[in-house]
Amino acid sequence: MTHSCAARRALTITAAFAFAANAFAQAPQGQGRRPQVPDTGGRSATYDPLKTFAPFTMPMPPSAYRGGDGAPTPTYWQNSADYEMHASIDTATKTLSNVETITYTNNSPGGLNSLWLQVEQNTYRADARSRAFSGGSRQRAENTNTEGTVFESVELSSSAKGSVPTKAEYVISDTRARISLPKPLPHGATIKILIKYHYTVPGPWGGRTSVGDVKDGPIYDIAQWYPRMAVYDDIHGWDTQPFLGNEFYTEFGNYDFYVTVPSNYIVAGTGYLVNGAEVLTKTQQDRLKQAAASDKTIFIRTKDELHDPASRPKQAGTLTWHYRMDHTRDAVFSASPSFIWDAAKINLPGGKSALAESFYPAEAAGDEGWGRCTEYLKDAVENFSRDWYVYPFPAGINVAGFSSGMEYPGLVFDGINSKGKGLFTVTAHEIGHSWFPMTVQSNERRDAWMDEGFNTFIDIYESDQFNHGVWGPKRDGEYAPGGGYPADEIAKVIADPEAPPILMRADAVREKYRHPITYFKSAEGLYLLREEIMGHEVFDRAFRKYISDWAFKHPTPSDFFREMESEGGEDLSYFWRGWYENNWTMDMAAKDLKYNDPADPSKGAHVTIEQNGQLVLPAWVQVKYEDGTDLKIKLPAETWMQKATYTVPLPTTKKITEVTIDPDHRIPDGDRSNNVAKP
Repeated sequence: MTHSCAARRALTITAAFAFAANAFAQAPQGQGRRPQVPDTGGRSATYDPLKTFAPFTMPMPPSAYRGGDGAPTPTYWQNSADYEMHASIDTATKTLSNVETITYTNNSPGGLNSLWLQVEQNTYRADARSRAFSGGSRQRAENTNTEGTVFESVELSSSAKGSVPTKAEYVISDTRARISLPKPLPHGATIKILIKYHYTVPGPWGGRTSVGDVKDGPIYDIAQWYPRMAVYDDIHGWDTQPFLGNEFYTEFGNYDFYVTVPSNYIVAGTGYLVNGAEVLTKTQQDRLKQAAASDKTIFIRTKDELHDPASRPKQAGTLTWHYRMDHTRDAVFSASPSFIWDAAKINLPGGKSALAESFYPAEAAGDEGWGRCTEYLKDAVENFSRDWYVYPFPAGINVAGFSSGMEYPGLVFDGINSKGKGLFTVTAHEIGHSWFPMTVQSNERRDAWMDEGFNTFIDIYESDQFNHGVWGPKRDGEYAPGGGYPADEIAKVIADPEAPPILMRADAVREKYRHPITYFKSAEGLYLLREEIMGHEVFDRAFRKYISDWAFKHPTPSDFFREMESEGGEDLSYFWRGWYENNWTMDMAAKDLKYNDPADPSKGAHVTIEQNGQLVLPAWVQVKYEDGTDLKIKLPAETWMQKATYTVPLPTTKKITEVTIDPDHRIPDGDRSNNVAKP
């Protein structure tokens, strides 16, 4: 008698089940055998492995432009925008006027029937959406408004030589402007937009752009000051989110800008100074050349020269400063008669160099204050360049003014009163934004954690490196190599049931959680990947590749997740889900520490570890002995893929005093009262 294939398979499966059942029933009850427990499917009351280790669906699927490995494909595209600007400041009325020419190129596969611009000075209008938005520390006080950007004219012309500009039809919508095109702009075509406008510079309350007075005159911090192209990308088409608080998503291009100010003013601008011979004295030009070759800080203009007319090449009227930077995404400047100016050489890999520069008023001078700022800039840029990606800009500049704690490509604004460790920390953080998002430009309007958190992460190691870690971060009261933010503090953040997940629209994150989630939890995510999950060598290789692949491009969270997995060789679904998609907590407990033979410790021991939180991370378990020595065992995340409880065999022959989970507080365990088991 013969059986069909289906029948044979059924018999085979039945026999396999019978064999397994018989094997379990006849298992020997020898000494040291793990106790039998009811099969609950691996779940406990607070942990379900099938939830943590379920397949993770990335926020966005791969496409023809973004590969399954997280890298941009050969067909990836993005549009570009070049800017030429001729600006002037009327210091009597505090009015900035500008004539701006944008040269915009459509590299997208299809045609465009309109153009969208960001008009961010409109955030200061009384009817701005940001007025009603429950923003944070930068929210202006009542009755502090301007008219926003006042357009005088908007014209369009083709890129053809001799093309005559024609009046453009446009509509203003809060902090955006839509320009209608007379005919679609096809793939590969370029169009010029000529805009004349003016606006009143906000006072010290401006936050990201401002004017305020110090004893030697006003300081103008001019940022987000010109209508600039919104991004048209392969994800959303025109990305036109209004400016409510989170700053940037812009196109890359080349910038030429001219700033006309009173002749006694010094202008610090993005990029490099083109016409130094016209706006600097011969002495200042020579000092600037000396600084470009000096590892020590050189004064270009000293405190004693602030009231010396000879420190300016012209005694009356105005001067026009010309700055240029190519392949960047923004341009800003500061202008003041009160600036002390110093600089030093930045040494970059491959024999390259850049210039570190600080501009600050007399009130901020001295080694306790801004006298060491250039030293801080130089150290941070050199270390970030060596560790992650070579600094791409000709200068790294910090300006002391009234727009404290703001970052732009190669130029940042910080507070006049900052000093010591506070100035070092904010300088390193703000110039660190030159990597995220000024080079690797994620969409801060949607995913602020990808620049604030990533930048905060690289700050951890800069704090370690500067002057042998004199201002390094602390972990549990003691300095620790690698630094980081205290895991126990992060545990408090994720224990808050109202705390949002990292993968939340940036503007929807309330001010209470903006730093804890967007900065610190995001930074801790990378720290955990490097220190606990992937290891330094694997993480560094993957993270450097991510930076290099997406330099001067627009990555998404999915691109980052895929690149770290593909290059790192790890399935990190459990971590993306627990740390980024959800705000899950973790709690591991140790209990039932027993010798295999109660009468003979030399025969080894075992301890039971329970997973009581939905968040899973690799963890160290430390075994302490009576003789003062110890043993450390690392439990990988996969320990918890099928179960909530694991009995850990302890290969020891000595008497144990205790077993502790995560003795160094490396991971955010929310309840450490159950982390120790004693025999």
